[in-house]
Amino acid sequence: MRTELYPEIEIYKEHMIPVSDLHTIYVEESGNPLGHPVVVLHGGPGGASSPANRQFFDPEFYRIIQFDQRGCGKSTPFASLEENTTHDLVADMEKIRTALGIEKWLVFGGSWGTTLALHYTIAHRERVVGLMLRGIFLGRQSDVDWLYQDGASHFYPENFEKFKASIPVEEQGELVNAYYKRLTSEDESICLEAARAWAEWEHGLVKLIPYEPIVWDEAGIRGALTIARMECHFFYHHCFVEDDNYILNHADAFKGIPMHIVHGRYDVDCLPSAAFELAQAVDGAELIFAQAAGHTAMEPSTIEALVGFSEKCKTYFN
Repeated sequence: MRTELYPEIEIYKEHMIPVSDLHTIYVEESGNPLGHPVVVLHGGPGGASSPANRQFFDPEFYRIIQFDQRGCGKSTPFASLEENTTHDLVADMEKIRTALGIEKWLVFGGSWGTTLALHYTIAHRERVVGLMLRGIFLGRQSDVDWLYQDGASHFYPENFEKFKASIPVEEQGELVNAYYKRLTSEDESICLEAARAWAEWEHGLVKLIPYEPIVWDEAGIRGALTIARMECHFFYHHCFVEDDNYILNHADAFKGIPMHIVHGRYDVDCLPSAAFELAQAVDGAELIFAQAAGHTAMEPSTIEALVGFSEKCKTYFN
């Protein structure tokens, strides 16, 4: 079974799909126009479609659908928090599926994309052929606290000190709340300063051997603003669900749907224990802990697991 990335491919079609009076979603297709559909859900919230994600899938077998979630990437309006909730994103997926004439699809998500994939499956399990999940984030308060308050901070204390330093001492006990106030400020300079600090903190966590520092050109600033505003918006509002353990409390919805999970053994961004809890809650779920891997999809052992999963998922369309 293949475990190496497929060659880079270009998109063959782009769409701008209106999903509300305010929001229009950018959608792109690659691979085989007559192939079996897989929808790729980016992370963040606040990420965007990535050409690299196409390479996990056989371009002759799969029709690869990617889209930029509300306010992200090429979707409009840019970085908008209005009408932007988990429920809205789930509804957008159904509108995209219908617009593209797809009956059922394989759902692949990474990081926040796993959260969205699981919420979508709970709401529309009849549309899901199978689930490929990388870097599980269950959206609980404990998951948010680990990332932004007391958890990842113990692995990168020097970076966390900088993250805290942007906030007055009296507000440092609730950093998400403090950043939310600044990231939604009408003062652009305050908003940009907070976005930069937020993005730098996360950027240093996601890879086993950290990435090079962010380049603060126009693209870097735009990316930081989107990721910081979106993440803080969703996490400040508890991912827009009242039940803190919503996903695991609805694990019955995944019964009978093939679920394949890969999680970096040394993922500091999202807890490996969350992946284990999900796998334990779902009969038949397959979990691989990618060795010598952090959070990003592009660690060698994570790539190997994901491509292997995509090959295995071919059988679900027969």
